[in-house]
Amino acid sequence: MSARILSLHIYPLKSCAGIDLAESPIDRAGLAHDRRWMLIGDDGQFMTQRQWPAMALIRTALTADALRLSAPGMPDLEVALDGSGLEPGSEDVTVWKDTIAARRESAAAGRWFSEFLKTPCRLYKVDTAARRPAKLDWVSRWTEAHPDLADSFAGDHHFGFADGFPLLVANQASLDELNGRLRAKGETPVPMDRFRPNIVVQGEEWEPFEEDHTAMIVAAGVKMAFVKPCTRCSIPDIDQRTAQRHDEPGRTLSGYRNLEIGVVFGQNAILDAPAGARLKVGDGVEIELDF
Repeated sequence: MSARILSLHIYPLKSCAGIDLAESPIDRAGLAHDRRWMLIGDDGQFMTQRQWPAMALIRTALTADALRLSAPGMPDLEVALDGSGLEPGSEDVTVWKDTIAARRESAAAGRWFSEFLKTPCRLYKVDTAARRPAKLDWVSRWTEAHPDLADSFAGDHHFGFADGFPLLVANQASLDELNGRLRAKGETPVPMDRFRPNIVVQGEEWEPFEEDHTAMIVAAGVKMAFVKPCTRCSIPDIDQRTAQRHDEPGRTLSGYRNLEIGVVFGQNAILDAPAGARLKVGDGVEIELDF
């Protein structure tokens, strides 16, 4: 079964606006620059749109040497990609139950975010020495179920500040099916950015939610194993352009996608990428089903 990459996306700053890409380098940690920065509140907890929906209004862009951030009513902020603005020394920060080594960006960067979000916070970047592995229980479960494919994915899968895995893949047909249900109820369809995927795949034969029964996909020599369905929180109900919170699509999705582990949309993936691998929009995708 074949398909193609419909779109590619990264979210350099966790839970803030993403960047649509035509192509991207990729390695076992995921797409380059994805979720390498994170905001931490005065209470020491990482910050997301769940509590601060205005984070959706913080736009990100990459230049040759900086991450550029913008937000309504604020001057642009640039953070050096080479780490020259980082404060000395690393600290342990927490994402869910994982502890990760990170370095704090400048005090000026912290003041910028604190002013816009109207709460004290600090900006951190993943330390280059950090080694955060993907969830071993889910990875082990997948490798045990697919012994013929497991060798390609042997070893650790280290990544940054994403919730649990290096990559999130979505099926365009699944969104189309959800939007059909929304229209039937008189609700407004939603764009894919509500679900914040890294890769959106489209294929005439890849039916809605057939990703539930997909072992892996392969594009441009990059193998992506679907190790865990992505359980959804309230973020898909936040309009990524206005930061307004709604009842949909969460209400409709929970009516028919509430599986044993929660309400599911998309698949978390680990990957095996050859040195120098790149993905491009339009790349062909081979889909290997679970049956």
